[in-house]
Amino acid sequence: MSVRLGKIGYLNVLPIYHPLESGIIENDFSIVSGPPSELNRLMDDGKLDISAASSIEYARHPEKYYLVPDIAIGSRGPVQSVLLLSQFPVEELSGKTILVSSQTHTSAALLRVLQSELWKIGTKFISGDATSILKNGDRPDAILAIGDEALNLRHHPDYPHRIDLGESWRELTGLPFIFGVWIVQREVWDSGQKMLKNATHTLLKAKDWGVENMSDMCTLAAEDSCLNGTEMCSYFDGLVYDFGEKEIEGLVLFYKHLLENGIIDAIPDLQFLP
Repeated sequence: MSVRLGKIGYLNVLPIYHPLESGIIENDFSIVSGPPSELNRLMDDGKLDISAASSIEYARHPEKYYLVPDIAIGSRGPVQSVLLLSQFPVEELSGKTILVSSQTHTSAALLRVLQSELWKIGTKFISGDATSILKNGDRPDAILAIGDEALNLRHHPDYPHRIDLGESWRELTGLPFIFGVWIVQREVWDSGQKMLKNATHTLLKAKDWGVENMSDMCTLAAEDSCLNGTEMCSYFDGLVYDFGEKEIEGLVLFYKHLLENGIIDAIPDLQFLP
């Protein structure tokens, strides 16, 4: 039986999933691709066995999941693909409206934390698809763009103020920010440990291959992107795929801020695979 593996449909996970999808790393995964919000829903409904997921999804349902060790997706500064694009300087956004992508949970929560803790502003949020709204001629005061959409919109002429949320988090805390983690269904683990142990080892093997061959990943990613090879390498250089001590410290601090801002009810213990 194949293992149902969730894949975020963004370029930032290419180094992990390319060796799996191309067969460079032999595997028996059935890969399901989608935006973070969709993968969160599928995991919550028990329709995936292992998946990349928003870090906030783990905080909301820690009793349902184990964390996969040694793999995450984040940044140690500018992330380039999680951007607040604004018509105004950030300190002038109080009372204005920010369009937030419906595909994101963690980035929207991070924006709320930064507004409260770093910028000391309050705004209104609306949800929608930024690319479609801009094509229709509408111009929200500001846009929270994530993933490939952020890479495509980052030089939009109507939004001269570009705030990188990864860099803003480092400004606030000095720590990496973890946008996504890989999680395993606890119920599936209890009934199929051997299968899932092999699957997580394969996933980590793919991550290691991707990191070791990052220059090739930059070239491959640039083929279907608005970024050239140099820009793509700059993008991947800013990403974190490890889940070490500093990354864990940054994630726990994020959860503390979420609790203080009323976004989650409790700080979860980080329970890794037994």
